[in-house]
Amino acid sequence: MKTVLSIAGSDSCGGAGIQADLKTMTMNGVYGMTAITALTAQNTTGVRGISEVSPEFLKQQLDAVFEDIFPDAVKIGMVSSSELIKVITERLKYYGAKNIVVDPVMVATSGSKLLQDEAIDTLTSYLLPIAAVTTPNIPEAEILSGMTIETAEEMQQAAELIGTRFNCAVLLKGGHNINDANDLLYKRPDAAGKDGSFTWFNGKRINNPNTHGTGCTLSSAIASNLAKGLELEDAVRKAKEYISGALSAMLDLGKGSGPMQHNFNLTGTFA
Repeated sequence: MKTVLSIAGSDSCGGAGIQADLKTMTMNGVYGMTAITALTAQNTTGVRGISEVSPEFLKQQLDAVFEDIFPDAVKIGMVSSSELIKVITERLKYYGAKNIVVDPVMVATSGSKLLQDEAIDTLTSYLLPIAAVTTPNIPEAEILSGMTIETAEEMQQAAELIGTRFNCAVLLKGGHNINDANDLLYKRPDAAGKDGSFTWFNGKRINNPNTHGTGCTLSSAIASNLAKGLELEDAVRKAKEYISGALSAMLDLGKGSGPMQHNFNLTGTFA
């Protein structure tokens, strides 16, 4: 059985972060493992508190995984501080980790900030250059590229700029009123001289409020597919199909007490 390591934060309501990653990996037929970067007190309406683990304890988690069950792929999600980012980078390089998927989590779906300002430079300097692919949404891509993105053409410009600047493939997620959930994959020119390429993955916007954790789910599905040996384009395509099918199921947990009481990532219940 192929194995995937998720390095991310814990979501107490179970819809995003480590919890979403493990559900997604299980549903995609791989064995999921974790190195937790932080505990969060959150639900679909917002983040109430974040308690980071120490860099030393994160290192111990990573060593424990790699020394026993070497992962076939690694997904990196919420890492809120520079110190933790540096530990992750050093350990992944030390063990020669492969198929690294970086979801540059900066702001939660609810709007809560998850990445310290000073950590953005560390993220781009340390983590992105060792990634096989990074999966920013439009607001994250605007931060990484330093440009405003309002059209499909600007998505292409930003994806190429990010990929060239940080030496990785880029899956720029659409939406945010730019297109109908179409995502763009940019691959840099390879060592053999093959030109860089753009691949659009067209999607249809699904009128489903249960979107908490969809970014975590997509990146985990991509990592799962890479672990199983799929090429990047096929890994992205199957991950898109998986999350679209999950959202289309329109499953619901029922009523809660908050203003967004139905919001929940239900990908873990979709087969």
